[in-house]
Amino acid sequence: MRDPAVETRQIDDGRVRVTRFDFALGAETGWHIHGMDYVITAITDCHMLLEEKSGEARKALVPAGISYRREQGVEHNVINDGDSVMSFVEVELK
Repeated sequence: MRDPAVETRQIDDGRVRVTRFDFALGAETGWHIHGMDYVITAITDCHMLLEEKSGEARKALVPAGISYRREQGVEHNVINDGDSVMSFVEVELK
């Protein structure tokens, strides 16, 4: 059993939901489905292990300061696979 990532809601209004995620070593989000389109911006270098709905797992590196976006419906578990803490901000578009 992995420790959960710490979620800190920063904004939740009629247009967006902004959440900061902080991961200790080996921490995870837990399985979830994204109900909205979203944008992630890495605060630290993010060495992610992504467990996907298909049963496969893949590694990804998102360098600090880099953003990416995904569409509604993504189902996965995000795990800190690095050797230091990991943080990013997620902006969900309502």
